[in-house]
Amino acid sequence: EVQLVESGGGLVQPGGSLRLSCAASGFPFSDAYMSWVRQFPGKGAEWIGGIDAGGEDPNYDFAVKGRFTISRDNARNTLYLQLNNLKTEDTATYYCAIDRPWSSNYNRPGQGTQVTVSS
Repeated sequence: EVQLVESGGGLVQPGGSLRLSCAASGFPFSDAYMSWVRQFPGKGAEWIGGIDAGGEDPNYDFAVKGRFTISRDNARNTLYLQLNNLKTEDTATYYCAIDRPWSSNYNRPGQGTQVTVSS
């Protein structure tokens, strides 16, 4: 069974930082392109960025480029998202996913982790 378990969310002040983790199991993680997406209340999911199987050359949406960093540890089957200089508009539920949202292999089975940015 494919499982992705996100953790690390919480309440943080504007300008603060968080590090999200995604523990993967049930599929060959080290062979998979992985993405982070976020969902705002009442809206569709937004792709934040992704990273290839080898951990090289992550790609980011313009809205987060320069503030967020995606990395992975294939030995630990874990994907990470470092969030810096957080803004109130980053408040959302964050999910990790297999592949890109526009791919036929896309799969987002986790419950997500809530990030709330507020003073």
